[in-house]
Amino acid sequence: MVKLVLSMTRAQKRLVLLFFDIGFVPVAFLAASVIQYSTITPIRFVTANWPLVPLLMVASFALSFPLRTAEVRLKYYDMAAAQKTALFAAILGAISAALATIGALGAPAGFHVIFGLVFFALCAGSRICLLHLLLAIYRQSAEISRVLIYGAGRTGMALAAALRSRTDILPIAFVDDNATLRGLIVAGLPVYSGAHVERILAHHRIDRVILAMPSLSIHKQNLLSSRMAKLGLEVQTMPAFAQLIGEDNMVDKLMPAGPSALLSRAGLHDEINCGCDAYRDANVMITGAGGSIGLELCRQVIACRPARVVLFELSEVALYNAEMEMRLLTEGLDIRIVPVLGSVGDGPLVERVLTDHRIDVVLHAAAYKHVPLVEANARAGIANNALATAALAQKVRACGVGRFVLVSSDKAVRPASVMGATKRIAELVVQGQAAQSTSTVFSIVRFGNVLGSSGSVIPLFQEQIAAGGPVTLTDEAVTRYFMTIQEAARLVLIAGSLAEGGEVFVLDMGAPLAIRELARRLIEMSGYTVRDAANPDGDIEIVITGLRPGEKLHEELMVSKGAKMTAHPKIISVREAHLSELELAALLRDLRDAVENCDEIALTATLRRWIAEYELGAPIAVSPAQQQGGRNIVAGE
Repeated sequence: MVKLVLSMTRAQKRLVLLFFDIGFVPVAFLAASVIQYSTITPIRFVTANWPLVPLLMVASFALSFPLRTAEVRLKYYDMAAAQKTALFAAILGAISAALATIGALGAPAGFHVIFGLVFFALCAGSRICLLHLLLAIYRQSAEISRVLIYGAGRTGMALAAALRSRTDILPIAFVDDNATLRGLIVAGLPVYSGAHVERILAHHRIDRVILAMPSLSIHKQNLLSSRMAKLGLEVQTMPAFAQLIGEDNMVDKLMPAGPSALLSRAGLHDEINCGCDAYRDANVMITGAGGSIGLELCRQVIACRPARVVLFELSEVALYNAEMEMRLLTEGLDIRIVPVLGSVGDGPLVERVLTDHRIDVVLHAAAYKHVPLVEANARAGIANNALATAALAQKVRACGVGRFVLVSSDKAVRPASVMGATKRIAELVVQGQAAQSTSTVFSIVRFGNVLGSSGSVIPLFQEQIAAGGPVTLTDEAVTRYFMTIQEAARLVLIAGSLAEGGEVFVLDMGAPLAIRELARRLIEMSGYTVRDAANPDGDIEIVITGLRPGEKLHEELMVSKGAKMTAHPKIISVREAHLSELELAALLRDLRDAVENCDEIALTATLRRWIAEYELGAPIAVSPAQQQGGRNIVAGE
């Protein structure tokens, strides 16, 4: 049946509606006679006035062309179309009265009014019934993509109108978290709460969700996208400009949701989908639990069904939000959520938490990571990233925790910034603990740039695009390796399960992505064009501002050449040289003295003394050859 409907041409559909309009004339004539004379068989009146029927059928045929009543598509049969049908019926009633007068047929005036009203009811009612019949057929067909629109605002309503012109897509309903809209009918579709998505899926067999909330932050869009994807749905999103343009363009601008759409490679979620065994029924502590990486670690650890998750966070607001989300995720599960407010550099607090909650695994994601901010606040960066990590690692080893994973950064390799140097010191601390420990397995994971994380380049570019530009780029040649938050968190979990002690784990992410290309993609995905010499009439300009202190043109993930593949083809392990126990103690002592004395000169001197190739505030340009270092060695960032 659906194939028959879909195969019909527009002309064939018009003929069907025209047939209905002509065929309803004798039906309306008979019904009006019954009403006028209050009898089921008005034989005398019908016999006396039968010449009106063929004449009115001809009139109906002739009127349908100038009024174009048969050309109104069922999907668009609204108030305006109903008014056109009413005009059609009124003119036909007037013609009936004129013909009866000319032919002296004796039909009373009230009969023609009733005829027009009945004819209108039949024409309008038949179209509404046909629409609901076709929608019911579409809903049962596997050939039609059934769509749920998340967001019942202007963009959502415009999108619903645009989708009605498609024969292969059927909008089923809206989902919106605005309580005032729930239970309403918007643009012909019911509005449901986001909490009822699973119930909607079960009833309507939804296979796609379109996020029509362009004003929503990238973080919240990512959360919604992840939630919908976990339900087995294809997720797409609408750019912000869509509400301002035509419907055809709006449908064409649908794009995959989430920052992973910007990658120049396929996602690795399926290829690295493992690592849960080390966390099942375990007590896990995640530091920096309120940050982008920390939150995703919490989500993925909870999916592994641990016994307890300790959320360790310095920011009260971030901790509150993280705890609320985790309690929702663990509702109905036997998983205890423990929020801890404080710094990982607070030795007594850390020791009490590790002991009281019998922690088995520590995932250390707490750090200051914004290069310019740490560059301007070196003392705070060193205290938090280096010294606090040292205090935490020492307590972890002393308390006999089973596993410790440090979340590090590509900027720790040949560091050109204070932030990179502090992360390299944190790595040296963990490597030193790994060399001395017999009970705790210490390991390191190096990330590149994480798409969609707080402070990353994507939210900045999006804000600049939303403001009309320009998009600022530090250098034409800047390249970076990128990974999604989900990939980054999964890599941490796998590292924790595979580590034997002292390894550095990195993810194979293919070739690096030029930041200029990333900016161009974001501009185009937002519905604009790039304004440059080749396109002077474009919308958004990309402006070069120059490298900032501590910034590299290209990043790397490894220094040494001793990389080896792990049991997972996309994960690489490398062991790098580290300081001796005495050297590490001297480094930490010098840093503590400089931090306690607020001695910026001593801090700089210490970093230069102990961190190879570090040049304070001097941008470093790593050659492409250094960056790649062989396909099986420098795997990506």
